[in-house]
Amino acid sequence: MQTRLCRLHGKNDVRIETANVAAPGAGEVLVQIGAGGICGSDLHYYQDGGFGPIQVQEPIVLGHEVAGTVQITGPNVTGLKPGDRVAINPSHPCGECKYCTTGLFQHCQNMRFFGSALRFPHEQGAFRDRMVVGKNQCVQVADTTTMAEAACAEPLAVCLHARNRAPDLRGCRVLITGAGPIGVLCTALAANAGATEIVTTDLQDVPLAVAQQMGATRVINIASNAVELEAYTSDKGHFDVAFECSAAPPAIRSAIGAVRAQGTIIQLGVTGDAPVPINVLVSKEINLIGSHRFHYEFADAVKLIDSRAIDVRPMITGIFPLEEAIAAFDRAGDRSRAVKTQLSFAEG
Repeated sequence: MQTRLCRLHGKNDVRIETANVAAPGAGEVLVQIGAGGICGSDLHYYQDGGFGPIQVQEPIVLGHEVAGTVQITGPNVTGLKPGDRVAINPSHPCGECKYCTTGLFQHCQNMRFFGSALRFPHEQGAFRDRMVVGKNQCVQVADTTTMAEAACAEPLAVCLHARNRAPDLRGCRVLITGAGPIGVLCTALAANAGATEIVTTDLQDVPLAVAQQMGATRVINIASNAVELEAYTSDKGHFDVAFECSAAPPAIRSAIGAVRAQGTIIQLGVTGDAPVPINVLVSKEINLIGSHRFHYEFADAVKLIDSRAIDVRPMITGIFPLEEAIAAFDRAGDRSRAVKTQLSFAEG
């Protein structure tokens, strides 16, 4: 059996190639991939050849936000059968290091994660028609959930982990800086948690419109109306909690300025070194909390999507067939037109 796959050979060099697919082994299943979302890390690999110290050193199959249908089950697989529709968790912690044994699986020292150039040889990704994965990485999705929706489980899990790192949002005033996929999902989760005020900021109108559909009570285009956010900095700030999703230094500064004394900032956006006004952080006694990946939240994210307690459909702004991968990556990189761009895969 063969599969098409989307392999990156270098900066701006994506090729659709063909490879053999092995039969699933013990505890494994063969999944027909239905949909896959292009993540910010995929974009960095495509546009820049990597980000920070993580650089592509060999051809790598991209993709880690995927869902599909089980085709074949390997030996000793129970609980899944051909025809079951699943979201696939791209994380595969070792279960044996000091973090796994204490339940901090997202910090596994030997983590295998689809489509990652962190280690060499690289961990190959999931942008392919067919893929063998561990049965335990599959979470069943409802028949009413589309493959496109199910493929949003991974970024939603990232945001759900961030919400779990935050204080209780019920009745809170919440700021979301950055309205990319992570920002609009944090917006939806804040609304789901009962926040009374949710202000989402960005530099583009299209993602801000999506944020409004997903629960923002107000959106601010910082490129044209930065003064509107400045009003929230008086009296040592206004917001109880901020989710900083951009990692842009101006956004980090604005979050620190707009969060009230003893408020909390959850930092999801990642970058290299960035200047931080430490004096303000200290004088206002702000809690600055990092949030990295997820573990238990993946299955919870699937449940939220299945029930449409979190409706991810507004964020899916473009779907391209695999053979149009270059056009898909170009669209994903245009934030004036895209929030979440996905690839669709052949059936059968």
